[in-house]
Amino acid sequence: MSYKEYWERIFDNNDKFNSLVDSYWQEYSSFGNWQFWVVVFLMVFPLLLLIFMVDRKRIFELFFFGYTVHILWTYIDIILERHNYLVHTYFLLPQLPFALNLTASTLPVGFLLVYQYCTEKKKNFYLYTVILSAIFTFGFATIESYLGLVEFRKGMNQFFLFLLDLGIVLVSFWFTRILLKIKER
Repeated sequence: MSYKEYWERIFDNNDKFNSLVDSYWQEYSSFGNWQFWVVVFLMVFPLLLLIFMVDRKRIFELFFFGYTVHILWTYIDIILERHNYLVHTYFLLPQLPFALNLTASTLPVGFLLVYQYCTEKKKNFYLYTVILSAIFTFGFATIESYLGLVEFRKGMNQFFLFLLDLGIVLVSFWFTRILLKIKER
């Protein structure tokens, strides 16, 4: 197959895929389904909580940390979904990453608030991160799986998700600490 033929097949299959996802969303994941409203809640509630709880004196540091969690989780989740390891079966819009409510709101805000608390109160960030990651993966993801909001496939399970969560948050923490060291100089 030539270069052009590959791209024509990719474009054709991508159009078919997008059409199928649009149809699925209309049928099962749009405004008339309770799952859609759960997804909306998981997107909006953490952001509202953040408005009231964020330390405005440290907003750039905190938002840098949260933004890093968001970006890393979004990219990892896109890879996991594209290869069918972790599939979010209900989502805000078919044009957006399927787990956007979690990767742009729930997870970053949760870890941002833990980061804020631990750095203000001189608590062990690593311990609190392990606890929150365990709650998100072994509690929250298990409930999501039970409700059919997420599917673990191809050997993916909560333990792997837990390790990914820890890795992403720790990398975000270290990036933030490095940025603060650079700022001090």
